[in-house]
Amino acid sequence: MKKINLIILVSLVAWAACSPEKPYQFQVSDLEPLIDSLSSDYFEGRMPFSEGEKKTIDFLVHEFESYGLEPGNGDSYIQDVPLVSIFTEAAPTMEIKSSNGSMTLEGLKDYVLWTQRTDSEVSFEDAELVFAGFGIVAPEYGWDDYKNIDVKDKIVVVLVNDPGFGTEDASFFKGNTMTYYGRWTYKYEEAIRQGALGCLIVHNTIPAGYGFNVIQNSWNASKLYLDDRGKEGYKLAFEGWVTLPIANKLFEMAGLNERELLAKARKADFEAIPMGLTASSSMAVNATYNTSKNVVAKITGVEEPEEYVIYTAHWDHFGIGKPDETGDSIYNGALDNASGTAALLALAKAFQESKVPKRSVVFLAVTAEEQGLLGSAYYAQNPIYLLDKTVANINIDGVNPYGRMRDVSVIGRGQSEMEDLLEVELEKQGRYSAPDPNPVAGYYFRSDHFNFAKVGVPALYFQNGIDHVEKGKEYGKELEENYTIEYYHKPSDEYDPERWNLEGAAEDVQLLYNIGQNISNSTQWPNWKEGSEFKAIRDGYMKK
Repeated sequence: MKKINLIILVSLVAWAACSPEKPYQFQVSDLEPLIDSLSSDYFEGRMPFSEGEKKTIDFLVHEFESYGLEPGNGDSYIQDVPLVSIFTEAAPTMEIKSSNGSMTLEGLKDYVLWTQRTDSEVSFEDAELVFAGFGIVAPEYGWDDYKNIDVKDKIVVVLVNDPGFGTEDASFFKGNTMTYYGRWTYKYEEAIRQGALGCLIVHNTIPAGYGFNVIQNSWNASKLYLDDRGKEGYKLAFEGWVTLPIANKLFEMAGLNERELLAKARKADFEAIPMGLTASSSMAVNATYNTSKNVVAKITGVEEPEEYVIYTAHWDHFGIGKPDETGDSIYNGALDNASGTAALLALAKAFQESKVPKRSVVFLAVTAEEQGLLGSAYYAQNPIYLLDKTVANINIDGVNPYGRMRDVSVIGRGQSEMEDLLEVELEKQGRYSAPDPNPVAGYYFRSDHFNFAKVGVPALYFQNGIDHVEKGKEYGKELEENYTIEYYHKPSDEYDPERWNLEGAAEDVQLLYNIGQNISNSTQWPNWKEGSEFKAIRDGYMKK
């Protein structure tokens, strides 16, 4: 596997400049009709398992066929994604006991629990609690919070984020930039590997990046997961969160000091501490199985047809739900992610109309991103194209609706050499890249490219910037904040030609196209950068 360096980047630029055909130039008209269609009420909010899904899948297949793209899964444009919806009804309380007394915690207010197990009931009685620091095993940092302890059949209590947060030391983990070890999903995954009975994450708003009210949405609710019947692995009896005030009461009950614990947990020689507490509670469980669909199309390369560049965007949103103050109950998801899906289609059409690439280019519209990145997770676990033949992933989760920007925001900056290719293309446009404006939130782990990263495929994901060409950064920040407050995951996220300006979106999609053209017409393989938590995965199977 060859790595990209400055010479290679120069050669890529030279290839683009010497291409005998005029490069495809994106216009607003390439995107606007598609966004308008996909975000219309006709698609009913594009919820998996709904009539809106059927309409969306038919639309995507029709578009790919009309552009002349090949089916991407054998002779089909469809990859079935088996899912299970698990509804948990938790007992209203959890009982905590010690040798000196007991305490009753109130569900929803003090803690939130759910499970991935599909048994009709999940219960635990007098299960021991162990404080496991940040719950991290990271060999590259010389870190193991589970050393010298067996947590089998025990409940681990762990801190949110990772030890680097708040240190201002970018060399310690990544300082205030969250690593995957700080992501809540990782905490549960590691607890599973350790054989724990359950895992409670201590919520803290600042390092978590959101309030406990966000977590409360998971109380006695349905969650979608991949259907793993026939290849079941071990699952925790429960996953959950506990509020910081309650965690401090538990520490006090165990005779531990919260400040001292945090200081100890930030050191590599930390060892997990049995708390001398037990917990008891239960949940009723109801599992419903169904199948959603990824849509996949491809253009076969003329020289290296078995090497693949994969573009992704999620087609799903929240369907029909709670009406807003205007009575609108359709969650159209115009920006999130009708716009990204429209960009995926526009890119597919552009590639088909351009010179046939040397490598194959795949266009993958995935399902159930809003339910936990499930469509891309299923693809990553069941890849249609071999991972050691998958050169790169380029992901699109929303386009810029605010007009031209001088910058783009690189999510997970410093992860892969894909960013170097982005820099080349930005320079051609007279633009620049900016770091993630909210690195503590861990956005790199919250979109579909992440599932490619988890299996070692170098992935690129950037968002629109804030440096507005005409009105500057403060105006750009106001637009972003206004979107979050007024439109994000609400029925009001609709396409409005009076409010949207897609000139910047066309520029950004041009970037995505140019980068894909460069990689698909090159012999080079972008890799992860030193220090990335995903580099060892890629290096491992590429050396075989």
